[in-house]
Amino acid sequence: MVDVGRRAALAALLAAGLLPCSGARAAAGAASPTGPRPPASLLGGEIRRLPTSRKVVALTFNAAWDEAGIDTVLAELRRRGLPATFFPTGAFADAHPAAVRAIGAAHGLGNHSYGHPYFDGLSTARRTEEVRRADAAIRAASGAVPLPFFRFPYSSTTQDSVADVNDLGYAAIEFTADTNGYLGPRGGMSAEAAAERAIDALTPGAIIQMHVGSNGDGIVLDAEALPLIIDAAEAEGYTIVDLRDFLVP
Repeated sequence: MVDVGRRAALAALLAAGLLPCSGARAAAGAASPTGPRPPASLLGGEIRRLPTSRKVVALTFNAAWDEAGIDTVLAELRRRGLPATFFPTGAFADAHPAAVRAIGAAHGLGNHSYGHPYFDGLSTARRTEEVRRADAAIRAASGAVPLPFFRFPYSSTTQDSVADVNDLGYAAIEFTADTNGYLGPRGGMSAEAAAERAIDALTPGAIIQMHVGSNGDGIVLDAEALPLIIDAAEAEGYTIVDLRDFLVP
């Protein structure tokens, strides 16, 4: 049941035209604007492993800083003919449209909010603004239709925040393991250590989170770790899959 406060917030959003008029819970008939809808199997909770028993793994990258490492990652994926899904923030898309366009030309684009705030302390209206503003920025930069996949900043999820993004037509795609490559050498990480974290997490349906961009030092350990991760996954009999494959129920 939706409590009184949540009903009031949803009513206000409907009145403002921020949610489709399809009942109190927009998930019943909502979709990411002019895009595909996630299947029911991806709704109702955060997704940290894909719903499959096959030996498959999905590679994903967040983008919120600079463009460092993007060309290297895209070249490696292109060389191997492999898919990945990228989750840029809207602010990144506004600042680096050419990078987002290059990514979107070859891979799926998810939504990582506009300004990368913690969602647990936001109202439904503010969460909606973050998601919709990011969607608009990613569309404008890429010229592509983003996927109905949302990744929470800092992986900070709550039952209400997941319900809010589901109501907006997005599945909450989190991860089985983060390589922690974003910490960089100053954070005690190396490309080998980042790869090891991903390899240790391999399981049917695993989702690996990595990052492109740097915090100013130009070092992108996940770009260096990517070949190691792919080689190890394939050696263990895993196939790299595209998250877009899971839009089909």
